Amino acid sequence: MAAAQNTRAKSVATNTVSWRDAAPAAVVLIMGPEEYLGIRAMDGIRVQVRTSTPDVELSRLNAAAYETGSLAMTVTPSLFGEGKLIEVEGLEAMNDAFLADGLAYLQHPDQDVVLVLRHAGGVRGKKLLDAVKSAGWPVIDCQPLKKDSDKTAFVVSEFRAGGRRIEGEAVQALVNAVGANLSELAAACSQLIADATTAVTAETVERYYGGRVEATAFKVADAAMAGNGPVALSTLRHALATGVDPVPLVAALAAKLRTLAKVAGANGSSATIAKNLGMQPWLVEQAQRDVRRWTPEGLIRSIQVIAEADAQVKGESRDPVYAVEHAVTVIATSASRR
Repeated sequence: MAAAQNTRAKSVATNTVSWRDAAPAAVVLIMGPEEYLGIRAMDGIRVQVRTSTPDVELSRLNAAAYETGSLAMTVTPSLFGEGKLIEVEGLEAMNDAFLADGLAYLQHPDQDVVLVLRHAGGVRGKKLLDAVKSAGWPVIDCQPLKKDSDKTAFVVSEFRAGGRRIEGEAVQALVNAVGANLSELAAACSQLIADATTAVTAETVERYYGGRVEATAFKVADAAMAGNGPVALSTLRHALATGVDPVPLVAALAAKLRTLAKVAGANGSSATIAKNLGMQPWLVEQAQRDVRRWTPEGLIRSIQVIAEADAQVKGESRDPVYAVEHAVTVIATSASRR
């Protein structure tokens, strides 16, 4: 029985594909809460279907407001025999009628129909999702890109797909500037790909997006981590004077320190460390260069002060501005002590 379960688990795992590789099939399940990736996957399938079958009939259903029998009626061949593309959204809120009809349809799916199912997450409709996976139909997993390494990989892939080159430092600068929202990050990639005539550099990214709050936060962090206290403090005070909230400033410093601490405690080549930590190799190399100006005591002291500042800017202090200024000063001073 255990062997049978392992075989089934392997079968289910192998039908999961990247959103970039989404392709038409009799049944395709797009699942996960990242709306932007779900839209891209669905758009990609639609384009491919229309390219191969220009006269395809497109129908859309909502699983939450579904009426019994609608799916069967929609898949019924028309008089003219053109192909059918059916997009069903809202599976995370599907009603019992769609669950029943969906399960019945999966028993004998029409090979002349492309049925795309969109489930944004949650446990609703698990029986239907399991049926799709067990049958071996492609599953597009659209999870949020939370790690910087995932976002940098996304940027690199966007530029590769667009036939444009982007330098390593420019990738990180772009993620720092607009990486909070994936759709904004993708739009920024598209703009740079369309506008640039040569390889995109960090200077290019600075020219386009350097004024954003996220970018300003990382400018402060970069200066502090380099031991350049005067520049870090002047950039910080300018940011605060123009209305930047202390929270993202502290978050940027914390992110830099976490990266430094991970790399400082790792052994092996930059490629090996990058693979083990899930980071870009160039980012590891940069951290390895930066860590040379730090002592273990200075790094520990900086991590402690940024943890205190994080709590203070989130409500534990009446003067969050002082908290972040103090953290920047301690970090810059610690970085220069070697």
